[in-house]
Amino acid sequence: MARLFRRKDEAPKRSLWERVKDIVRTDVTVLFKGVDNGSLEALETLLIESDFGVPTALSLVAEVERLAKRGEVKTEAEFRVALAAGIEAALRTGNADPTLRHAATGPTVVLVIGVNGAGKTTFIGKLSAQFKNEGKRVLLGAADTFRAGAIDQLRVWAERAGVDFVGGSPGSDPASVAFDAVDAGITRGADIVIVDTAGRLHTSDDLMTELRKIHRVIKKRLPDAPHEVLLVLDGTIGQNALAQARTFSAAVPVTGVVVTKLDGTAKGGIVVAVHEALNVPIKFVGLGEQIGDLEPFDAADYAKELVDA
Repeated sequence: MARLFRRKDEAPKRSLWERVKDIVRTDVTVLFKGVDNGSLEALETLLIESDFGVPTALSLVAEVERLAKRGEVKTEAEFRVALAAGIEAALRTGNADPTLRHAATGPTVVLVIGVNGAGKTTFIGKLSAQFKNEGKRVLLGAADTFRAGAIDQLRVWAERAGVDFVGGSPGSDPASVAFDAVDAGITRGADIVIVDTAGRLHTSDDLMTELRKIHRVIKKRLPDAPHEVLLVLDGTIGQNALAQARTFSAAVPVTGVVVTKLDGTAKGGIVVAVHEALNVPIKFVGLGEQIGDLEPFDAADYAKELVDA
């Protein structure tokens, strides 16, 4: 994850750490002796503005302040380490294992959900390529029948990755396509079946009803499936991502989160906020549009990148 916030050919952006340094200035010890309570409050505000959420922002500052008063944070470097440790701890709290769950027998079924534009289809293409490179037989199911282009888009990714594909016609029943994809995966001896879904506005009751039906139908064909329900969120939209996460997780049992389009640390706290709100692990981060631009999530690396970028 070393290139997480360091993309080439992009205009420089003020990182979270650069903005923190504006507040901390040159003397971290003075700040955390309580001499400058206004700066302490400003630091809390900055973390909240970076989408960590109020509880996490307050606890992070409180912990670093506690360490400073004990004499364990006296320099900028020590402050940076303490802040990263607090972020990592928050990401490891509760249900935090990023490992993908696999079926004991038969195909592992991965249901991918999220709003249009978040990067679901691109993520599926990247993930299928990774599985293919591991020697697994993969099948993609195009259950987003609402958008005519979505079926063709997923078919192109299947061709690029060299994996099987099952799709219906535009406007057909998404649940039927999902059923057929799982059925084909079983029949063809696939190791992995990944099912794409529609992503109209997350406020749409019809969409949530449709997702529940897809989930039920998959389970009807394979009782222990889906083994993973991965929610794809656009990392650039801040608190809107948190609202989407809550809505989707209320409709179907989300088992993991994928954060795409990470393009800087200014809003990097949303990853922590989503994990804490849903109590589900962050499983992947998307770093770009190329087929290899997908990495498993690592809490330590993410926290370090967040304050080092």
